[in-house]
Amino acid sequence: MRRKRANRANRFPWVKVGLCALVPLVLLNLAVAFFGDTTVSPLSVSFLAEKAHALAAYARHRPQCLLEGHPELEPLIRDSEQRHHLPPGLLEAVVEVESNTQPHRISPAGAMGPGQLMPSTASLMRVEDPFDPARALDGSARYLAEQLARYRGNVTLAVAAYNAGPGNVRGRVPRNGETEFYVEKVLAAYARHRPPPPPASVKRQARPVRSTARHPPGDRPSAG
Repeated sequence: MRRKRANRANRFPWVKVGLCALVPLVLLNLAVAFFGDTTVSPLSVSFLAEKAHALAAYARHRPQCLLEGHPELEPLIRDSEQRHHLPPGLLEAVVEVESNTQPHRISPAGAMGPGQLMPSTASLMRVEDPFDPARALDGSARYLAEQLARYRGNVTLAVAAYNAGPGNVRGRVPRNGETEFYVEKVLAAYARHRPPPPPASVKRQARPVRSTARHPPGDRPSAG
């Protein structure tokens, strides 16, 4: 019996290898789904390095967060918009679509925090803790402001570049099955959050024309 079991194990060594590879994969995805409050397949093999990076960043952030908590996001969003000269309501719309204003959100691709910064983008924007709302929102605002400057104030293209990366936006919204729908959601949220346009200015009333006083015939100056 022992020889038969040993022979079976030797015949199927790939079973052990598969299990050794499968268990860490499943645990990684389950951890992202649980701690990042997101939906990801346990067998997903996409963005493994990014998801591992996000979990490590979350583990470093969480102890301080438990002790100090987080401030409200809305004032931080408004401050970041003003600091980086963004149209009012645009960053709020992006954060709403990206994370539903959840500071600890981790996406199935490993994007982190309220603005869903990818590890490479967080590094580029020098955001050490992408789960810290103040730092994360400032980094997201700076990145969004860069895209607005790149596309000369075109909000649609800037939002597309925020999602797909500026290298994938060449004068139009890329049709990749994600970005086009993302842009629609952000623009719809932006329409809700941006302040209403100022009321039409009241036209100045025309000044009455002063009539030149005419002297009566007897009071006219003499000609001689």
